[in-house]
Amino acid sequence: MTTPAFLTGLNDHQLEAVTLPHQSALILAGAGSGKTRVLTTRMAWLIQTGQVSPMGVLAVTFTNKAAKEMLTRLTAMLPINTRGMWVGTFHGLCNRMLRAHYREAGLPQLFQILDTQDQLALVKRLMKAMNIDDERYPPRQAQWFIAAQKEEGKRADKVEPYDDFSRRMVDFYAEYDRQCQREGVVDFAELLLRSYELLSRNDVLREHYAGRFRHILVDEFQDTNRLQYRWLQQLAGPDSAIFAVGDDDQSIYGWRGASTANMQDLQRDFHIDRVIKLEQNYRSHGNILEAANTLIAHNRKRLGKELWTEDSKGEPLRVFEAASDYEEAGYVVEEVRALRAAGERLADIAVLYRSNAQSRVVEHALFTAGMPYRVYGGLRFFERQEIKHALAYLRLVANQEDDGALLRVINFPTRGIGARSLEQLQGMASEGGISLWAAACANTLSGKAAASIAGFVKLIEAMRIATTGLPLPEAISHVVEHSGLAAHYRNEKEGADRLENLDELVNAAALYVEERATQIPAEGAPAEEEMDELTAFLSHAALEAGEHQAEAGADALQLMTVHSAKGLEFHAVFITGLEEGLFPHENSMTEADGVEEERRLMYVALTRARRRLYLLLAQSRMLHGQTRYNVPSRFFRELPENLLQRVNHIRQAPAFARQSAAAYGAAAASWREASTAPALQSRELPWRIGQAVTHAKFGAGVIVNAEGGGADARVQVNFRNSGLKWLALAYAKLEAV
Repeated sequence: MTTPAFLTGLNDHQLEAVTLPHQSALILAGAGSGKTRVLTTRMAWLIQTGQVSPMGVLAVTFTNKAAKEMLTRLTAMLPINTRGMWVGTFHGLCNRMLRAHYREAGLPQLFQILDTQDQLALVKRLMKAMNIDDERYPPRQAQWFIAAQKEEGKRADKVEPYDDFSRRMVDFYAEYDRQCQREGVVDFAELLLRSYELLSRNDVLREHYAGRFRHILVDEFQDTNRLQYRWLQQLAGPDSAIFAVGDDDQSIYGWRGASTANMQDLQRDFHIDRVIKLEQNYRSHGNILEAANTLIAHNRKRLGKELWTEDSKGEPLRVFEAASDYEEAGYVVEEVRALRAAGERLADIAVLYRSNAQSRVVEHALFTAGMPYRVYGGLRFFERQEIKHALAYLRLVANQEDDGALLRVINFPTRGIGARSLEQLQGMASEGGISLWAAACANTLSGKAAASIAGFVKLIEAMRIATTGLPLPEAISHVVEHSGLAAHYRNEKEGADRLENLDELVNAAALYVEERATQIPAEGAPAEEEMDELTAFLSHAALEAGEHQAEAGADALQLMTVHSAKGLEFHAVFITGLEEGLFPHENSMTEADGVEEERRLMYVALTRARRRLYLLLAQSRMLHGQTRYNVPSRFFRELPENLLQRVNHIRQAPAFARQSAAAYGAAAASWREASTAPALQSRELPWRIGQAVTHAKFGAGVIVNAEGGGADARVQVNFRNSGLKWLALAYAKLEAV
């Protein structure tokens, strides 16, 4: 038989994986090793050689985009009609199964799927009907509780409560299930659980699918959770073979239930004696791969592999240690300009960050430089929901006639002002030819809505009075807190990122005030100083949100979190914020295997780069509204020094970085001028704020504060592994680094 053309070009290990006989297999596919090609070529080979029909294949992916790409590649290899093939996401395939067997699943034929917002609305409606105090039992928390139990495969009667709160949540979960059944609706987690239960209790149906799907292929297997694995087990009959492709070193979704333990269980449950490793990388230069291999080797719980390439060693990894996050952003702009001048497309360059809030400083630098950019998998800073809400409150404080701002926040956070009440308010405003604010002040409505609208008017007035005369950053901080936005996001499961962004809005205001004070208006330009500070800042925010918006398909720099970067690759990559507490994130220090997952995340970041890789850190950074002094990430110690090229501060920082550092005073500048800074309190003491030190017990750190003098002098040190400590200098025995 002639060798199919689609097998040409495969390396030995890829070919072995693709042409395996009928048996279950685990393919450990490293970054850039061609896993998608192996998956689709395996499908094509099975069909081409007559081992299975297209309808006898089940292929599971994690995104619709990946499923479509798989089918597109398959049709390019074989002249087959893929219509009707079972290729899709877990949720998509479960939905398909439940539609086909709705009676057996106990669902109406036209059952509806609730999205996250629809589900939350149902939770709130049901809580109200059950007279549950939504202050004590926040609706979002109930929503997370239900989803978490379903992903564990547990109905309410199987959940063991451990206190009064969880007992109430279990009762609510049971009633929520009954209400969904009455209404004929399912949420996303229900799709998988209902499908799993259907297969578990219906032997005939399970045997039908197990007999049909003789070959089950799974992409990104390291990202599966426990229920997904159990669902796959139900579908795999005695004659079925599971072909799982994954990389335990890229398992970065532990926070949403992904379990690398599934890889070990697969080997045991399906009697897999040998794991096939795809270690040849077709993406990155040798130095990048060596750095990634050395770093990830520090993780204990891994199956183990070593990426290699036939390509050259390439350039060393460039390390830039900035004085502040603004200088870090300025350096990014300078280097991107140089890369662009050398002929690189902006779309082939990525700036990665651990936390969404970090993007604001980089975005500001790009805005100032007039450089187009795109935030991949997310929104630009001033377009994010929480920022737009905060700006709407600020617009209303500055100008009560702003109808758009009022409509955005009059019922956010919710305060009992429904759509009907808003319609009546708009009708009153239209009839009287007045603004919505004037109509709200007149407020001829009755009942709860009238009281809620009156409360909203009182709130805005109180914030307007309270912020009069306050410095802009303090005014914004006051509005964020007193509007209820901060409290609202504190109660959200994913609210930490949004709170960080709101803190970053305060930082943006502080920078704006400083830059405004030093700006010289262009000739003929309207005098911005005639505007009050808040109005001027709101105008600036609107301009920054609207300008340099990259059109679809236009060349633009790519900004994204490291999580969003998984699966992508770029010519050049900047990894920013490589500081202890930021990357690895401080939350990981208190979680089981938390630092190992952060290291896997760093491994993902490193392996996004094809040719050039920049590692950036800032000695001081504004976080949560205050200047934080940092020590380098532990990941620097885990990278081979011979692969790193330290970029010195010989040249003068760009004007943007100098202005930005000045915005936060001498604290940020002290790093650059440590050699001339005065000693702390006493001339005999060699210690300075910003100085790197070591301690026999606590290890490496940075002095961030000081007080007292002489024998009473003490310093506060931010230690890499032990956090903040106050130490008496007379006894501490610190050593300068």
